[in-house]
Amino acid sequence: MTTLMAADALVVGEALVDVVHDAAGEVAEHPGGSPANVAVGLARLGRPTTLLTDLGEDRYGDLLADHLSAEGVGLLLPRRPGAATSYATARLRPDGSAAYSFAVDWRLPAIPAPTGPRIVHTGSLAAVAAPGADVVENLLRALADRATISYDLNIRPSVMGEAELPARVARIAALADIVKASDEDLAALAPGVPLEEAARRLLDLGPAAVVVTRGGDGAWCLTRSGATAVPAPPVVVADTIGAGDSFCAAIIDRLWDHDVLGAPARPRLRSMRQADWSDVLGYAAAAAAVTVSRPGADPPTRAEIAAPLSRR
Repeated sequence: MTTLMAADALVVGEALVDVVHDAAGEVAEHPGGSPANVAVGLARLGRPTTLLTDLGEDRYGDLLADHLSAEGVGLLLPRRPGAATSYATARLRPDGSAAYSFAVDWRLPAIPAPTGPRIVHTGSLAAVAAPGADVVENLLRALADRATISYDLNIRPSVMGEAELPARVARIAALADIVKASDEDLAALAPGVPLEEAARRLLDLGPAAVVVTRGGDGAWCLTRSGATAVPAPPVVVADTIGAGDSFCAAIIDRLWDHDVLGAPARPRLRSMRQADWSDVLGYAAAAAAVTVSRPGADPPTRAEIAAPLSRR
């Protein structure tokens, strides 16, 4: 069987085109998809990154393949002949937030676990949407003994299958070292449950940390040694598309700086001090602030993150 080689960072999940309708009625097409945005974010932060995704040989597939190549993100598999590349329709609200609808066909072939990655990130539709989710789960199980696993819930109930969603999320969270969720994700996953309790339930499944983003209210992290919160940097919001993905990429990047990625470093990740988590969260919040300050999923470079950090 062919051996697949991934870069230090392997992202597994959908790449799709965001068809954005703004408040003025203008329509624009942007490369997107939460995992693909994380891959681009990591590449812009200087991390060698490979994306395992499902692209068709069509116009949207061309747009995404060209975008990923230009950003320095490698593709682990070739594009799928005859497949239609997925897309999302995003309608911007007056406050810059977006309401989404999706046309997604998420499929992956069963493949051997690739060699190389120190960190494996997945999330959003890829982790829970059939039929590709089973392949994603099997890959995570195969890679967990050599790589750190990062998981972003990024819940979209309308396309994730609400009946199966809690069980799917629980299985992936149990495999993960780091789980990231927004306050909206937790409200959708556990309606009526207080934020802290919903995060605690995820932590009890096994990850080292559960990180929760709260929009303009900043971010919060729960570990077995306690909780840490940071405020959101002040920023004029263009829109919120891709903010959570930039946050995820920055979390991974800063943990990389702390030398706590890779299976051998798992004990160090689990024993991180709250002061270290505060540093990681502040860095990620600064990255998200840059992204919301400009239209579309446009993650920052290290130099761009330094600007909001310098104003703290």
